Amino acid sequence: MTDGAASEQPHPHQIPSVLMTLSDGTKVKERLPRMRACNERNAKNKMCAGHLKRWYHLTDAARQQFGEEAELYRCERCHTIYLPNPGEPARSGTLAW
Repeated sequence: MTDGAASEQPHPHQIPSVLMTLSDGTKVKERLPRMRACNERNAKNKMCAGHLKRWYHLTDAARQQFGEEAELYRCERCHTIYLPNPGEPARSGTLAW
């Protein structure tokens, strides 16, 4: 038997995670842990699945909202911006081998 309260909670991947929309219409979301592909859905409910890449060339709207040195990721297909997951370490440092 299942508990009624447990069945009402949505699956974590189904929770709409749009935090804000910038003045130029770009959606801003927060990355899930270890997320590498975009989870934005279009009008037909099909997932974008574009690769998330570190974004260095910010638009004016993104620069105003997050600052010049922000760690942002952007989908290569739909251009949705993703903020880093707060539970993961920052990836802004220099690589060392």
